[in-house]
Amino acid sequence: MTAGSARRPPPPFLVAEVVGRDWLTPRLVRVTLEGEPLTSLEVTQPASSVRVLLPDPERPHDLELPSWDGNRFELSGGSRPVLRTLTPRHHESGGRLLKLDVVVHGDGAAARWASDAADGSPAAVSGPARGYSIDAEAETLVLGGDETATAAISQILEAATDVDVAVYLEIADAGSRPRLPDHPRCAIHWVDQEGKVPGAALADRLADVDLPGGARLWAAGEAASMQRLRQRLFNDRGVPRAHATIRGYWKHGRSGEDEGGG
Repeated sequence: MTAGSARRPPPPFLVAEVVGRDWLTPRLVRVTLEGEPLTSLEVTQPASSVRVLLPDPERPHDLELPSWDGNRFELSGGSRPVLRTLTPRHHESGGRLLKLDVVVHGDGAAARWASDAADGSPAAVSGPARGYSIDAEAETLVLGGDETATAAISQILEAATDVDVAVYLEIADAGSRPRLPDHPRCAIHWVDQEGKVPGAALADRLADVDLPGGARLWAAGEAASMQRLRQRLFNDRGVPRAHATIRGYWKHGRSGEDEGGG
Protein backbone atom coordinates (compact mmCIF):
# COMPACT_ATOMS: atom_id res chain seq x y z
CA MET A 1 0.00 0.00 0.00
CA THR A 2 1.50 3.33 -1.04
CA ALA A 3 1.81 6.33 1.25
CA GLY A 4 -1.33 8.41 1.39
CA SER A 5 -3.54 5.62 0.03
CA ALA A 6 -5.04 4.56 3.37
CA ARG A 7 -8.77 5.08 3.64
CA ARG A 8 -10.66 6.31 6.66
CA PRO A 9 -11.68 3.40 8.92
CA PRO A 10 -15.36 2.44 8.52
CA PRO A 11 -17.72 2.43 11.50
CA PRO A 12 -17.10 -0.41 13.96
CA PHE A 13 -18.97 -3.69 13.69
CA LEU A 14 -21.90 -4.12 16.07
CA VAL A 15 -22.39 -7.74 17.07
CA ALA A 16 -25.91 -9.15 17.21
CA GLU A 17 -27.66 -12.48 16.79
CA VAL A 18 -30.45 -13.85 14.64
CA VAL A 19 -33.79 -13.93 16.47
CA GLY A 20 -36.20 -14.57 13.61
CA ARG A 21 -36.77 -15.18 9.90
CA ASP A 22 -39.96 -14.40 8.02
CA TRP A 23 -40.57 -15.25 4.37
CA LEU A 24 -42.23 -12.25 2.70
CA THR A 25 -42.33 -13.89 -0.73
CA PRO A 26 -40.87 -17.18 -2.05
CA ARG A 27 -37.69 -15.22 -2.87
CA LEU A 28 -37.54 -12.58 -0.13
CA VAL A 29 -36.84 -13.31 3.52
CA ARG A 30 -36.69 -10.87 6.43
CA VAL A 31 -33.97 -11.64 8.97
CA THR A 32 -34.29 -9.99 12.39
CA LEU A 33 -31.14 -9.33 14.41
CA GLU A 34 -31.08 -8.35 18.08
CA GLY A 35 -28.29 -7.08 20.30
CA GLU A 36 -27.44 -4.35 22.77
CA PRO A 37 -24.71 -2.93 20.45
CA LEU A 38 -27.40 -2.11 17.87
CA THR A 39 -28.68 0.64 20.15
CA SER A 40 -25.80 2.80 18.88
CA LEU A 41 -26.81 2.38 15.22
CA GLU A 42 -28.37 5.56 13.78
CA VAL A 43 -30.23 5.19 10.49
CA THR A 44 -31.48 8.66 9.56
CA GLN A 45 -32.11 8.51 5.80
CA PRO A 46 -34.18 6.14 3.66
CA ALA A 47 -32.35 3.81 1.29
CA SER A 48 -29.17 3.82 3.37
CA SER A 49 -27.08 0.66 3.70
CA VAL A 50 -25.05 -1.31 6.19
CA ARG A 51 -22.23 -3.83 5.83
CA VAL A 52 -23.27 -7.18 7.23
CA LEU A 53 -20.54 -9.50 8.49
CA LEU A 54 -21.59 -13.13 8.18
CA PRO A 55 -20.03 -16.11 9.95
CA ASP A 56 -17.98 -18.67 8.05
CA PRO A 57 -20.49 -21.24 6.72
CA GLU A 58 -18.23 -23.96 8.11
CA ARG A 59 -18.50 -22.43 11.60
CA PRO A 60 -21.94 -20.78 11.70
CA HIS A 61 -21.88 -20.16 15.45
CA ASP A 62 -18.48 -18.44 15.50
CA LEU A 63 -17.92 -14.88 14.31
CA GLU A 64 -14.47 -13.32 14.07
CA LEU A 65 -14.42 -9.54 13.76
CA PRO A 66 -12.00 -8.46 11.03
CA SER A 67 -9.31 -5.81 11.29
CA TRP A 68 -8.97 -2.83 8.94
CA ASP A 69 -5.59 -2.52 7.22
CA GLY A 70 -6.23 0.94 5.81
CA ASN A 71 -7.69 -0.38 2.58
CA ARG A 72 -9.74 -3.49 3.30
CA PHE A 73 -10.96 -5.88 5.99
CA GLU A 74 -8.92 -8.95 6.88
CA LEU A 75 -9.31 -11.87 9.27
CA SER A 76 -6.50 -13.04 11.52
CA GLY A 77 -5.26 -15.62 9.03
CA GLY A 78 -5.15 -13.09 6.18
CA SER A 79 -8.35 -14.27 4.50
CA ARG A 80 -11.24 -11.97 3.56
CA PRO A 81 -14.37 -11.94 5.72
CA VAL A 82 -17.81 -12.68 4.29
CA LEU A 83 -19.39 -9.24 3.88
CA ARG A 84 -22.57 -8.16 2.14
CA THR A 85 -24.16 -4.72 1.78
CA LEU A 86 -27.87 -4.56 2.63
CA THR A 87 -30.53 -1.96 3.28
CA PRO A 88 -31.70 -1.94 6.91
CA ARG A 89 -35.46 -2.27 6.44
CA HIS A 90 -36.34 -1.23 9.95
CA HIS A 91 -34.42 0.03 12.96
CA GLU A 92 -35.71 2.39 15.62
CA SER A 93 -33.24 4.88 17.05
CA GLY A 94 -31.82 3.39 20.23
CA GLY A 95 -33.45 0.04 19.51
CA ARG A 96 -32.00 -3.45 19.87
CA LEU A 97 -33.69 -4.88 16.75
CA LEU A 98 -32.65 -4.59 13.12
CA LYS A 99 -34.62 -6.08 10.23
CA LEU A 100 -32.87 -6.97 6.96
CA ASP A 101 -34.66 -8.12 3.79
CA VAL A 102 -32.57 -10.52 1.68
CA VAL A 103 -33.36 -11.79 -1.80
CA VAL A 104 -32.76 -15.53 -1.97
CA HIS A 105 -31.71 -16.72 -5.40
CA GLY A 106 -28.63 -18.61 -6.46
CA ASP A 107 -26.28 -20.13 -3.91
CA GLY A 108 -24.46 -17.12 -2.52
CA ALA A 109 -23.39 -16.60 1.07
CA ALA A 110 -26.16 -14.12 1.91
CA ALA A 111 -28.83 -16.36 0.39
CA ARG A 112 -27.63 -19.38 2.38
CA TRP A 113 -27.39 -17.33 5.56
CA ALA A 114 -30.84 -15.78 5.21
CA SER A 115 -32.40 -19.15 4.42
CA ASP A 116 -30.69 -21.27 7.06
CA ALA A 117 -29.40 -19.12 9.93
CA ALA A 118 -30.64 -20.53 13.23
CA ASP A 119 -31.88 -18.36 16.05
CA GLY A 120 -28.94 -17.38 18.23
CA SER A 121 -26.39 -17.49 15.42
CA PRO A 122 -24.17 -14.39 15.23
CA ALA A 123 -23.79 -11.61 12.68
CA ALA A 124 -22.52 -8.04 12.86
CA VAL A 125 -23.32 -4.79 11.07
CA SER A 126 -21.29 -1.67 10.30
CA GLY A 127 -22.69 1.64 9.12
CA PRO A 128 -24.86 3.10 7.93
CA ALA A 129 -23.73 4.56 4.62
CA ARG A 130 -25.44 7.65 3.24
CA GLY A 131 -29.00 7.16 2.03
CA TYR A 132 -31.31 9.16 -0.22
CA SER A 133 -32.21 12.78 0.49
CA ILE A 134 -35.60 13.57 -1.04
CA ASP A 135 -35.48 16.85 -2.97
CA ALA A 136 -37.78 19.38 -1.30
CA GLU A 137 -38.71 20.70 -4.76
CA ALA A 138 -39.80 17.31 -6.09
CA GLU A 139 -43.41 17.22 -7.28
CA THR A 140 -43.25 13.60 -8.39
CA LEU A 141 -40.98 10.71 -7.45
CA VAL A 142 -40.27 7.84 -9.82
CA LEU A 143 -38.86 4.85 -7.93
CA GLY A 144 -37.45 1.86 -9.77
CA GLY A 145 -35.72 -1.33 -8.74
CA ASP A 146 -35.61 -5.09 -8.73
CA GLU A 147 -36.32 -7.25 -5.70
CA THR A 148 -33.03 -6.22 -4.05
CA ALA A 149 -34.34 -2.64 -3.90
CA THR A 150 -37.62 -3.51 -2.18
CA ALA A 151 -36.47 -2.36 1.27
CA ALA A 152 -35.07 0.92 -0.03
CA ILE A 153 -38.18 1.68 -2.10
CA SER A 154 -40.36 0.87 0.91
CA GLN A 155 -38.41 3.32 3.07
CA ILE A 156 -38.64 6.11 0.49
CA LEU A 157 -42.40 5.53 0.21
CA GLU A 158 -42.72 5.88 3.97
CA ALA A 159 -40.72 9.12 3.94
CA ALA A 160 -42.32 10.77 0.89
CA THR A 161 -46.00 10.95 1.85
CA ASP A 162 -46.68 14.41 0.39
CA VAL A 163 -45.70 13.83 -3.26
CA ASP A 164 -47.05 11.70 -6.11
CA VAL A 165 -45.04 8.50 -6.52
CA ALA A 166 -44.74 5.99 -9.35
CA VAL A 167 -43.02 2.69 -8.49
CA TYR A 168 -41.57 0.35 -11.14
CA LEU A 169 -40.51 -2.94 -9.57
CA GLU A 170 -39.01 -5.79 -11.60
CA ILE A 171 -39.93 -9.27 -10.40
CA ALA A 172 -39.07 -12.76 -11.57
CA ASP A 173 -42.70 -13.93 -11.51
CA ALA A 174 -46.11 -12.89 -10.20
CA GLY A 175 -45.63 -14.96 -7.05
CA SER A 176 -42.64 -12.82 -6.10
CA ARG A 177 -44.55 -9.57 -5.68
CA PRO A 178 -43.66 -8.10 -2.27
CA ARG A 179 -46.11 -6.05 -0.27
CA LEU A 180 -45.16 -2.36 -0.32
CA PRO A 181 -46.19 0.22 2.29
CA ASP A 182 -49.49 1.98 1.74
CA HIS A 183 -49.12 5.41 0.18
CA PRO A 184 -52.00 7.80 -0.54
CA ARG A 185 -50.64 8.90 -3.94
CA CYS A 186 -48.70 5.93 -5.29
CA ALA A 187 -49.11 3.97 -8.53
CA ILE A 188 -47.29 0.62 -8.66
CA HIS A 189 -46.15 -0.86 -11.97
CA TRP A 190 -44.91 -4.47 -11.89
CA VAL A 191 -42.21 -5.12 -14.48
CA ASP A 192 -41.92 -8.74 -15.67
CA GLN A 193 -38.38 -9.93 -16.42
CA GLU A 194 -39.79 -11.52 -19.59
CA GLY A 195 -36.91 -13.99 -19.76
CA LYS A 196 -34.37 -11.18 -20.15
CA VAL A 197 -31.15 -10.73 -18.23
CA PRO A 198 -32.04 -9.42 -14.73
CA GLY A 199 -32.46 -5.64 -14.80
CA ALA A 200 -32.84 -5.29 -18.57
CA ALA A 201 -36.63 -5.00 -18.58
CA LEU A 202 -36.52 -2.49 -15.73
CA ALA A 203 -33.88 -0.33 -17.43
CA ASP A 204 -35.86 -0.33 -20.68
CA ARG A 205 -39.03 0.73 -18.86
CA LEU A 206 -37.38 3.49 -16.84
CA ALA A 207 -35.42 4.82 -19.83
CA ASP A 208 -38.71 5.84 -21.47
CA VAL A 209 -40.63 7.02 -18.42
CA ASP A 210 -41.97 10.57 -18.45
CA LEU A 211 -39.80 12.87 -16.31
CA PRO A 212 -41.13 16.44 -16.30
CA GLY A 213 -39.09 19.17 -14.65
CA GLY A 214 -40.63 18.61 -11.23
CA ALA A 215 -39.93 14.87 -11.26
CA ARG A 216 -37.06 13.12 -9.50
CA LEU A 217 -35.95 9.55 -10.12
CA TRP A 218 -34.35 7.03 -7.78
CA ALA A 219 -33.44 3.60 -9.12
CA ALA A 220 -31.31 0.68 -7.99
CA GLY A 221 -30.66 -2.85 -9.15
CA GLU A 222 -28.31 -4.94 -11.27
CA ALA A 223 -25.18 -2.86 -11.91
CA ALA A 224 -24.79 -3.26 -15.69
CA SER A 225 -28.46 -2.48 -16.27
CA MET A 226 -28.24 0.59 -14.07
CA GLN A 227 -25.20 1.77 -16.04
CA ARG A 228 -27.18 1.46 -19.28
CA LEU A 229 -29.99 3.43 -17.67
CA ARG A 230 -27.57 6.24 -16.77
CA GLN A 231 -26.40 6.34 -20.38
CA ARG A 232 -29.90 6.58 -21.78
CA LEU A 233 -31.20 9.15 -19.28
CA PHE A 234 -28.18 11.44 -18.96
CA ASN A 235 -26.51 11.15 -22.36
CA ASP A 236 -29.37 10.30 -24.73
CA ARG A 237 -32.28 12.17 -23.12
CA GLY A 238 -30.37 14.93 -21.36
CA VAL A 239 -32.01 14.43 -17.96
CA PRO A 240 -30.17 16.64 -15.42
CA ARG A 241 -27.91 14.49 -13.27
CA ALA A 242 -29.19 16.23 -10.15
CA HIS A 243 -32.68 14.92 -10.95
CA ALA A 244 -31.79 11.20 -10.91
CA THR A 245 -30.05 8.91 -8.42
CA ILE A 246 -29.12 5.53 -9.92
CA ARG A 247 -27.29 2.85 -7.97
CA GLY A 248 -25.88 -0.54 -8.85
CA TYR A 249 -26.67 -2.98 -6.05
CA TRP A 250 -25.34 -6.27 -7.41
CA LYS A 251 -23.65 -7.85 -10.45
CA HIS A 252 -25.27 -10.60 -12.44
CA GLY A 253 -22.95 -13.51 -13.14
CA ARG A 254 -20.28 -12.61 -10.60
CA SER A 255 -19.83 -15.20 -7.90
CA GLY A 256 -20.89 -13.92 -4.49
CA GLU A 257 -22.57 -10.81 -5.88
CA ASP A 258 -25.49 -12.42 -7.72
CA GLU A 259 -27.67 -12.18 -4.62
CA GLY A 260 -28.71 -10.14 -1.64
CA GLY A 261 -29.80 -6.54 -1.53
CA GLY A 262 -28.65 -3.02 -1.53
